[in-house]
Amino acid sequence: MLISRKAAAPVAVAVGLAVSLAACGSSSTKTPAGASSSSGGTSSFDVGAGVPEPASGINGKHEAPPTAHPGGTLKLLGAGDVDHLDPSSAYYTVSYTLLRAVTRQLVTYPNSVDPKIANAPVPDMAESVPTPSNGGKTYTFKIKSGVKWDIPGGAARAVTSADMIRGIKRICNPAQPSGAANYYTATIAGMSTFCDAFAKVKPDAASMKAYMDSHQISGLTAPDASTVVFNLMAPAGDFMNILALPFASAAPIEVENYIPDSPEYNQHFISDGPYKIDTYVPKQKFVLSRNAAWDASTDKVRHAYVDNIDITEGSDEVPVQQQLQTGDVNMEWDTTVPTAQLPGLKAQNDPHLSLQNVGATNPYVVFNLLSPHENGALGKQAVRKALQYCVAKQDIVQVEGGPDLQTPIDQILTPPILGYKKIDPYNNLNGQENATLGKKMLADAGYPNGLNLIYLYRNKGKAPAIATTLKDNFSKCGVNLNLKVSTPSDFYTKHLSNPTATKAGDWDLAGPGWNPDWQGNAARSFFVPLLDPRQFTVGTTNYGDYGKDNFATVTKAIDDALATTDPQQVADKWAALDAATMDQAPWIPLVTGKTPYYYGARTHNWVFFNFANNGDITNVWVS
Repeated sequence: MLISRKAAAPVAVAVGLAVSLAACGSSSTKTPAGASSSSGGTSSFDVGAGVPEPASGINGKHEAPPTAHPGGTLKLLGAGDVDHLDPSSAYYTVSYTLLRAVTRQLVTYPNSVDPKIANAPVPDMAESVPTPSNGGKTYTFKIKSGVKWDIPGGAARAVTSADMIRGIKRICNPAQPSGAANYYTATIAGMSTFCDAFAKVKPDAASMKAYMDSHQISGLTAPDASTVVFNLMAPAGDFMNILALPFASAAPIEVENYIPDSPEYNQHFISDGPYKIDTYVPKQKFVLSRNAAWDASTDKVRHAYVDNIDITEGSDEVPVQQQLQTGDVNMEWDTTVPTAQLPGLKAQNDPHLSLQNVGATNPYVVFNLLSPHENGALGKQAVRKALQYCVAKQDIVQVEGGPDLQTPIDQILTPPILGYKKIDPYNNLNGQENATLGKKMLADAGYPNGLNLIYLYRNKGKAPAIATTLKDNFSKCGVNLNLKVSTPSDFYTKHLSNPTATKAGDWDLAGPGWNPDWQGNAARSFFVPLLDPRQFTVGTTNYGDYGKDNFATVTKAIDDALATTDPQQVADKWAALDAATMDQAPWIPLVTGKTPYYYGARTHNWVFFNFANNGDITNVWVS
């Protein structure tokens, strides 16, 4: 997942982005226990019983009252926008924060302080998590009665199996496809064939509608209006994790009238979650209110305590932190705690500071293997290997909060992921650069006078400090980085995930972040989105087109690991692929570790939601 803070995704947590919210987080109205909210759907949660607030601070402390109080407005403040509002293509962690409130999936993740519970998918729209049949290849879901769309200007309408199939089909639409379509094309029978042909369809609404209406995915059927059957090509132990991603959201028939993720689509968003979008001004704000069509009895994971959610964008981590501590806002949107503030908050044992490790690699320096600059220097393995020695990773550790939070890393996989085996292929886990060796290797590669390259970075959070740090580091190797700044919302959509810009040399190096899309057996969520050359298309997360020169070798190794079922063999194959990939040097890993989050004192039941790199906006309440 892209870290937009998380640019990412868990999905990667991008450090340092923020959303700005300009109002107080207190509630002006309270709803009596057991009663419905004044503005829409009801909550089945018995607030009168008294609900203990989960511990979420660094010392397991909390200051919240023990009873949930529905009502009021939850206010979030941050820097950037969602990458996409359309769930078929949305891939920022911050996008997932929003989509949690306005979309539902067959299965989803609960919000819990217990990692074993929090990381195991549970029923959402589905009546149950099915036991697979047909040797582990067939999953049959029954959609709950009462799950409905909020149809503007009309009566609420049931979410059907046809809506679910439509949502899956849209994942590979030719206008704005998912950055992780391979999760589905590599598992669901017939989806690759469907998507290959869909890619050739004109990317206008009428042509896409005609194709989806006339073509089916052989492994996806709907025996009746509430039953969906998935047939896989082979057993996949992580298929429930794949279905829990927002990509696998149902889609109402009305979406076929619009180009996916177009401004017209965004202004006609139809919700089946507890909230609906009343206002969306790109790069400025979201305003959400209760969805009257939502029935809490069908939703055991979202309690939807607050009546309204206001999200303000365009700020940065320092003013966000100030407003959180003064009580003017309730939650960060896409920022994290400023590094300078951390020592004081930790010394005070502030109960609203939460340090979380979700296995993110954030940031890392990705290479554009297609850039024409310097005679295509970054397409040469010897050059990429030389640049590995040019970064003092301990400098990045300090920018990110110091060694108590971050540690240098020299590989693709991070410690929480199955298949992680610590390696140090470039002998720099001590965090120090070796500029002398880097310069020599560049000279041996044909660049005795160094390089002149473009480094793309975001203008919010810690990204500017990291950019200037890297510029200084690389200069010692004779490499001049021309710093190119982008807004957080444009960083991926207009630059990194835009193959046309990439091929034109819009950037040479960049500093994205990445969160695994789930935990545990999640190496797929690194290698498939980030390093599979089959993913290099519009919306790609294989930003620099790694694998283009050794396509068959890379794809075979990925597919071989995915086809393995024995856990130890799975771990061994991913570890071997990790080492082999780092020998090709597709990027420079920098740091991994804990990310600091903060929430306001009038925000209660804030429990870190791994999937969105934030608290769960559908489960907090305000006072």
